[in-house]
Amino acid sequence: MAIRIRSTFHDGRARSMAELAGVIALLAWKLAIDSIKRMREAEYDIDLGSAYFDFVCEFMVFLAHAADRVAYRELVAEQRGEFTTALAQRMAAAIEDNRDMLLVDVTPGQCRRHFLDLFNRRGAEYADHGYAADGPDFGFRRCFAACLQEVLPEKDRLWAVDQVMEIESPEAVKALEKTLAGLFHPQAATPRARRGSPVVAD
Repeated sequence: MAIRIRSTFHDGRARSMAELAGVIALLAWKLAIDSIKRMREAEYDIDLGSAYFDFVCEFMVFLAHAADRVAYRELVAEQRGEFTTALAQRMAAAIEDNRDMLLVDVTPGQCRRHFLDLFNRRGAEYADHGYAADGPDFGFRRCFAACLQEVLPEKDRLWAVDQVMEIESPEAVKALEKTLAGLFHPQAATPRARRGSPVVAD
Protein backbone atom coordinates (compact mmCIF):
# COMPACT_ATOMS: atom_id res chain seq x y z
CA MET A 1 0.00 0.00 0.00
CA ALA A 2 1.81 3.12 -1.25
CA ILE A 3 0.31 5.65 1.13
CA ARG A 4 2.63 7.96 3.03
CA ILE A 5 1.42 10.13 5.89
CA ARG A 6 3.57 12.05 8.35
CA SER A 7 3.38 10.31 11.71
CA THR A 8 6.21 12.05 13.55
CA PHE A 9 7.11 15.70 14.10
CA HIS A 10 10.65 16.98 14.49
CA ASP A 11 10.31 20.48 15.90
CA GLY A 12 9.67 19.26 19.45
CA ARG A 13 6.35 21.11 19.82
CA ALA A 14 3.59 19.17 21.55
CA ARG A 15 0.69 18.59 19.19
CA SER A 16 -2.93 18.99 20.21
CA MET A 17 -5.37 16.11 19.93
CA ALA A 18 -7.06 18.03 17.10
CA GLU A 19 -3.80 18.19 15.15
CA LEU A 20 -3.23 14.46 15.60
CA ALA A 21 -6.81 13.82 14.56
CA GLY A 22 -6.22 15.83 11.40
CA VAL A 23 -3.38 13.51 10.40
CA ILE A 24 -5.57 10.44 10.89
CA ALA A 25 -8.52 11.97 9.05
CA LEU A 26 -6.29 12.56 6.02
CA LEU A 27 -4.92 9.03 6.27
CA ALA A 28 -8.43 7.56 6.48
CA TRP A 29 -9.55 9.49 3.39
CA LYS A 30 -6.55 8.22 1.41
CA LEU A 31 -7.02 4.65 2.63
CA ALA A 32 -10.69 4.70 1.63
CA ILE A 33 -9.89 5.93 -1.89
CA ASP A 34 -7.06 3.42 -2.19
CA SER A 35 -9.42 0.60 -1.17
CA ILE A 36 -11.95 1.62 -3.79
CA LYS A 37 -9.24 1.52 -6.46
CA ARG A 38 -8.15 -1.93 -5.32
CA MET A 39 -11.69 -3.29 -5.27
CA ARG A 40 -12.41 -1.87 -8.70
CA GLU A 41 -9.29 -3.62 -9.97
CA ALA A 42 -10.76 -6.81 -8.49
CA GLU A 43 -13.89 -6.11 -10.61
CA TYR A 44 -16.23 -4.93 -7.87
CA ASP A 45 -18.63 -2.29 -9.13
CA ILE A 46 -18.33 0.90 -7.09
CA ASP A 47 -19.68 3.66 -9.26
CA LEU A 48 -19.28 7.37 -8.71
CA GLY A 49 -22.24 8.79 -6.88
CA SER A 50 -24.06 7.33 -3.92
CA ALA A 51 -22.19 3.99 -3.93
CA TYR A 52 -18.83 5.76 -3.89
CA PHE A 53 -19.99 8.17 -1.19
CA ASP A 54 -21.40 5.41 1.02
CA PHE A 55 -18.25 3.31 0.63
CA VAL A 56 -15.98 6.20 1.66
CA CYS A 57 -18.19 7.03 4.65
CA GLU A 58 -18.34 3.43 5.90
CA PHE A 59 -14.60 2.98 5.45
CA MET A 60 -13.73 6.16 7.32
CA VAL A 61 -16.20 5.41 10.12
CA PHE A 62 -14.61 1.98 10.57
CA LEU A 63 -11.15 3.58 10.83
CA ALA A 64 -12.45 6.22 13.23
CA HIS A 65 -13.69 3.56 15.63
CA ALA A 66 -10.51 1.54 15.22
CA ALA A 67 -8.48 4.67 16.01
CA ASP A 68 -10.64 5.26 19.07
CA ARG A 69 -9.76 1.79 20.38
CA VAL A 70 -6.06 2.54 19.91
CA ALA A 71 -6.57 5.88 21.63
CA TYR A 72 -8.08 4.03 24.59
CA ARG A 73 -4.91 1.95 24.83
CA GLU A 74 -2.53 4.89 24.63
CA LEU A 75 -4.23 7.99 26.05
CA VAL A 76 -5.89 9.02 29.26
CA ALA A 77 -9.68 9.20 29.14
CA GLU A 78 -9.86 12.98 28.62
CA GLN A 79 -7.36 12.89 25.76
CA ARG A 80 -9.13 9.95 24.17
CA GLY A 81 -12.46 11.76 24.19
CA GLU A 82 -10.87 14.90 22.76
CA PHE A 83 -9.03 12.95 20.06
CA THR A 84 -12.00 10.86 18.93
CA THR A 85 -14.38 13.80 18.89
CA ALA A 86 -11.90 15.85 16.84
CA LEU A 87 -11.32 12.88 14.53
CA ALA A 88 -15.00 12.42 13.76
CA GLN A 89 -15.37 16.15 13.15
CA ARG A 90 -12.29 16.27 10.89
CA MET A 91 -13.50 13.28 8.90
CA ALA A 92 -16.96 14.81 8.55
CA ALA A 93 -15.33 18.02 7.30
CA ALA A 94 -13.34 16.05 4.71
CA ILE A 95 -16.53 14.39 3.46
CA GLU A 96 -18.26 17.76 3.30
CA ASP A 97 -15.34 19.45 1.54
CA ASN A 98 -15.32 16.74 -1.13
CA ARG A 99 -19.09 16.46 -1.54
CA ASP A 100 -18.92 17.70 -5.16
CA MET A 101 -16.59 14.80 -5.94
CA LEU A 102 -18.86 12.29 -4.23
CA LEU A 103 -22.39 13.51 -4.89
CA VAL A 104 -24.26 16.13 -6.87
CA ASP A 105 -27.05 18.47 -5.85
CA VAL A 106 -26.68 18.05 -2.09
CA THR A 107 -27.54 20.69 0.47
CA PRO A 108 -24.49 22.23 2.17
CA GLY A 109 -23.90 20.52 5.50
CA GLN A 110 -25.88 17.43 4.53
CA CYS A 111 -22.82 15.22 3.94
CA ARG A 112 -21.25 16.31 7.22
CA ARG A 113 -24.41 15.50 9.16
CA HIS A 114 -24.74 12.16 7.40
CA PHE A 115 -21.21 11.17 8.36
CA LEU A 116 -21.63 12.09 12.03
CA ASP A 117 -24.94 10.25 12.22
CA LEU A 118 -23.31 7.19 10.69
CA PHE A 119 -20.35 7.44 13.08
CA ASN A 120 -22.69 7.46 16.08
CA ARG A 121 -24.87 4.61 14.79
CA ARG A 122 -21.94 2.38 13.92
CA GLY A 123 -20.37 3.07 17.31
CA ALA A 124 -23.12 1.06 19.00
CA GLU A 125 -22.56 -1.82 16.57
CA TYR A 126 -18.76 -1.91 16.78
CA ALA A 127 -18.99 -1.68 20.58
CA ASP A 128 -20.15 -5.31 20.64
CA HIS A 129 -16.78 -6.46 19.32
CA GLY A 130 -13.22 -6.49 20.59
CA TYR A 131 -10.04 -4.78 19.52
CA ALA A 132 -6.79 -6.28 20.79
CA ALA A 133 -3.12 -5.46 20.34
CA ASP A 134 -3.19 -7.15 16.93
CA GLY A 135 -6.23 -5.20 15.75
CA PRO A 136 -9.99 -5.73 15.42
CA ASP A 137 -11.36 -9.18 16.19
CA PHE A 138 -13.37 -11.31 13.77
CA GLY A 139 -16.67 -9.77 14.82
CA PHE A 140 -15.39 -6.21 14.38
CA ARG A 141 -14.15 -7.00 10.87
CA ARG A 142 -17.29 -8.96 10.03
CA CYS A 143 -19.43 -6.01 11.09
CA PHE A 144 -17.40 -3.74 8.81
CA ALA A 145 -17.75 -6.18 5.92
CA ALA A 146 -21.51 -6.33 6.45
CA CYS A 147 -21.70 -2.53 6.30
CA LEU A 148 -19.74 -2.38 3.05
CA GLN A 149 -21.78 -5.25 1.59
CA GLU A 150 -24.85 -3.05 1.56
CA VAL A 151 -23.04 -0.47 -0.59
CA LEU A 152 -22.28 -2.94 -3.38
CA PRO A 153 -24.58 -4.34 -6.07
CA GLU A 154 -26.14 -7.73 -5.39
CA LYS A 155 -23.72 -9.61 -7.65
CA ASP A 156 -20.71 -8.47 -5.57
CA ARG A 157 -22.04 -8.87 -2.05
CA LEU A 158 -21.20 -12.51 -1.43
CA TRP A 159 -17.57 -12.19 -2.52
CA ALA A 160 -17.02 -8.83 -0.85
CA VAL A 161 -17.00 -10.28 2.68
CA ASP A 162 -13.73 -12.16 2.17
CA GLN A 163 -12.17 -9.23 0.32
CA VAL A 164 -13.02 -6.81 3.10
CA MET A 165 -12.15 -9.07 6.02
CA GLU A 166 -8.95 -10.58 4.63
CA ILE A 167 -7.50 -7.73 2.56
CA GLU A 168 -9.14 -4.32 2.98
CA SER A 169 -9.50 -4.11 6.76
CA PRO A 170 -6.10 -5.66 7.67
CA GLU A 171 -4.24 -3.40 5.23
CA ALA A 172 -6.02 -0.30 6.47
CA VAL A 173 -5.60 -1.15 10.16
CA LYS A 174 -1.91 -1.87 9.65
CA ALA A 175 -1.40 1.61 8.19
CA LEU A 176 -3.57 3.16 10.91
CA GLU A 177 -1.72 1.45 13.77
CA LYS A 178 1.68 2.40 12.33
CA THR A 179 0.69 6.04 12.00
CA LEU A 180 -0.88 6.21 15.45
CA ALA A 181 2.22 4.61 16.98
CA GLY A 182 4.27 7.48 15.63
CA LEU A 183 1.75 10.06 16.85
CA PHE A 184 1.03 8.65 20.30
CA HIS A 185 4.46 7.14 21.16
CA PRO A 186 2.77 4.16 22.82
CA GLN A 187 4.02 2.55 26.01
CA ALA A 188 4.78 -1.16 26.32
CA ALA A 189 1.63 -1.93 28.29
CA THR A 190 -1.50 -2.28 26.18
CA PRO A 191 -4.54 -2.97 28.37
CA ARG A 192 -7.60 -4.43 26.73
CA ALA A 193 -9.60 -1.81 24.86
CA ARG A 194 -12.85 -0.71 26.47
CA ARG A 195 -15.75 -1.09 24.13
CA GLY A 196 -17.74 1.84 22.88
CA SER A 197 -16.79 5.25 21.59
CA PRO A 198 -17.81 8.80 22.49
CA VAL A 199 -20.96 10.05 20.78
CA VAL A 200 -20.23 13.10 18.64
CA ALA A 201 -22.76 15.89 18.39
CA ASP A 202 -23.48 17.51 15.05
